[in-house]
Amino acid sequence: MIRTLLDSGPLVAFYDRKDAWHAWSHDQIACLQPPLLTCEPALSEACFLLQRGGGSPTIVLQALRAGVLKIDFEITREAAALEALMSRYSDVPMSLADACLVRLSELHADCTVFTLDRDFRQYRRHGRQVIPLIAPW
Repeated sequence: MIRTLLDSGPLVAFYDRKDAWHAWSHDQIACLQPPLLTCEPALSEACFLLQRGGGSPTIVLQALRAGVLKIDFEITREAAALEALMSRYSDVPMSLADACLVRLSELHADCTVFTLDRDFRQYRRHGRQVIPLIAPW
């Protein structure tokens, strides 16, 4: 089973009908098997962006409670790996959410990252491996 790692962009687009990627994100999510794995920083970004756009961030928490989303990452345990990734990609610069998703992709070899963030084309897991993506570009 291929696991889907969810970035904040498609999550925001799914819930925000005004988002340019709403229809695309909706179509993609309809084809994916829940739960979609993610991390707290990605959910925090999504909640912030939804609220800033006039939406309700509680919809993200409802999806988490319903089991559509699942947090599958412990930042404390992975802090050294996150620090190394963020240092390696400091020229991008890499956000904490992106670092967590790259690290999640290292922990789950059978995964794909669902994102709108073009920086994921640059990121590599385990230093050299291209990360499989679901992305509109």
